[in-house]
Amino acid sequence: MANRPANAGAHSAGQQHQGPAAAPPPASQIVAWLPYLVVLAGAVAGLVVAWQGARHAGRGAALVGAALLAAALARLALPPRYAGLLASRSKTQDVAGFAVLGAAVLAVAASLP
Repeated sequence: MANRPANAGAHSAGQQHQGPAAAPPPASQIVAWLPYLVVLAGAVAGLVVAWQGARHAGRGAALVGAALLAAALARLALPPRYAGLLASRSKTQDVAGFAVLGAAVLAVAASLP
């Protein structure tokens, strides 16, 4: 309390007042999440299928691999502002990483019974 200025109000302790209601995020931010959510849903669906037992492991791995290849295609086709969370490095590194991992998982899926 000794370090606070004398005229510091209740909001100066680290809390920010944004008015009566915070504005919704712009549509471009929502659209940027869609490719990531589609890839995440595909990967989760593949894991759920693989979780059903050894008989379904190949199909589940194929879904995960397909989701990773879809991530590579989305990162390749979309501009950076719409790539959202799929963009973590340069476009070349992201596409190569997703494509290599997707192809590797599909190769594993093909080798499973």
